[in-house]
Formats: sequence, C-alpha cells, structure tokens
Amino acid sequence: MHELPVMQSILGIVLRHALMHGVKRVHSISLDVGELSDLEEEWMQKYFDHLSRGTVAEGARLKVRWVKAVLVCDGCSTRFELDRNRSEPPACPGCGGTRLSLASGREYHIKDMEAE
Repeated sequence: MHELPVMQSILGIVLRHALMHGVKRVHSISLDVGELSDLEEEWMQKYFDHLSRGTVAEGARLKVRWVKAVLVCDGCSTRFELDRNRSEPPACPGCGGTRLSLASGREYHIKDMEAE
C-alpha cells in the first residue's frame, strides 16, 4: 500500500504544474520508476484514479517506464546492472569487490505529461 503516498505526491506535482500552465485536462503522465521501488503499476493507476477524481487529472493514464537497478563499486567505480535472477550477493564485474552503492533502481520521477 506504499503506492498511495507516492501517488499523492505525484498528483500534487501534476496539479501544481497544471495550475501554473493553465492546463484544462491531463491525458497521460509518463513516469520513470525504479525496478526496486516495490511499486506495482496496477496499484499505482488505481490509487491515482481514486485520488484524481474531480481534478484536471481525472482519467489520466500513467505510462510507466521501469528503470533498471544500477550498482556502483565503491572500490573501482565500475557501474553495472543488478542481476535480480542471481541468488548470490552481487559483486563488481571489474574488480570483484562487494562494497557497492545503489545508483538507480528505487526512484520515481515524472518524465512528462500530455495535457491540453
């Protein structure tokens, strides 16, 4: 149910942007969402539909592009995609190090919106 506060935040941003630009109706919203964010597209749309009732964003379709999880090696700065199918802990393909930082994969951003 963590989709609810995320959708509240996204709707707030969309409505502020719509007000600033005199938008009459929002048709779609393109989102970049990290694959590790634990958000489910179906629930994102359901909560957005519920929250946007009676606003210029009512009926808007969410277009989700899933962003791969990328790790950065703390030792050699190699960037690589996390293989979520592997059962063993990730290791740097450059140096074999296991001290890693997450560079992407948990974010959610509004990329753009289609409106009139």
